[in-house]
Amino acid sequence: MFELSQLRCFVAVAEELHFGRAAVRLNMTQPPLSRQIQILERVLDVVLLERSNRTVKLTPAGQSFLAEARRLLKLAESAALLAKRVANGKAGSINIGFTATSAYSYVPELVAACRRELPDVEVSLKEMVSGDQLKRLDSGEIDIGLLRPPIPRNGLRAFRVTAEPLIAAVPSGHALARAETVMLDDLVREPFIMYAPYEARYFHDLLVELFSRTGLVPNYVQHLAQIHSILAMVHSGVGVALVPETAMNLHFSGVALRRIELPRQRPAELFFVSRDDNDNPLLPIIAALAKGLAQDLPRTG
Repeated sequence: MFELSQLRCFVAVAEELHFGRAAVRLNMTQPPLSRQIQILERVLDVVLLERSNRTVKLTPAGQSFLAEARRLLKLAESAALLAKRVANGKAGSINIGFTATSAYSYVPELVAACRRELPDVEVSLKEMVSGDQLKRLDSGEIDIGLLRPPIPRNGLRAFRVTAEPLIAAVPSGHALARAETVMLDDLVREPFIMYAPYEARYFHDLLVELFSRTGLVPNYVQHLAQIHSILAMVHSGVGVALVPETAMNLHFSGVALRRIELPRQRPAELFFVSRDDNDNPLLPIIAALAKGLAQDLPRTG
């Protein structure tokens, strides 16, 4: 099989049609250049150049091979450049898992930052609950998880990217909607839409802890997993709810979102998680972008 160096020698001679000028162009002497062309012709078992004392001409086979030789050299150069860009974290691909609620604010900000800073990187997003993200991190199916605590520390690196308060969601025509701030006691006296204990375990446990700490016992009328479904039920007058502050980005009609007085509130947290042994060169770059967004975006808690 021929070598790339032989292709470079052939292309230089074919373009210059002069061994002397081609040798100068390649910064080499003429005898080794001639030997490289001879080896290439022997490997291909075809004559590429017609030589005389005065002229060098391409044979019909040489003319056809020139186009392919140029293409192969360009592919080799592109492959080398791509390898360097991947090694430097400027190209390649990254798989990111995320929870549904993180898509309301943080995930779009992170994806926009990746597109801006890493335009040649392919970002693949996979929506899944936190428990599934931990399994996919362990199997290597995703590189990054944007998930809710608790987070096992063995073999994982994690840092918090958001910590947002819970707010009250009430029908826009409800008496509580007229107040700027809602008291928790007033809210739980209403029919209450709760998070499902399995499909939305993090928010379910967060509210159970809150009600246990305050000694309040809400009147649960529905258990739902998705925040947009909860807001739809609030809109329909089924009940009231507590949702993370980013739900304001949904602009759900017929629902009033109000701040609520909560004693020693534990915020809803989101963490950036990756495996310690993940050697994807993009990972530290995207982690730095994620940390920057965590500092720039207003958060509480």
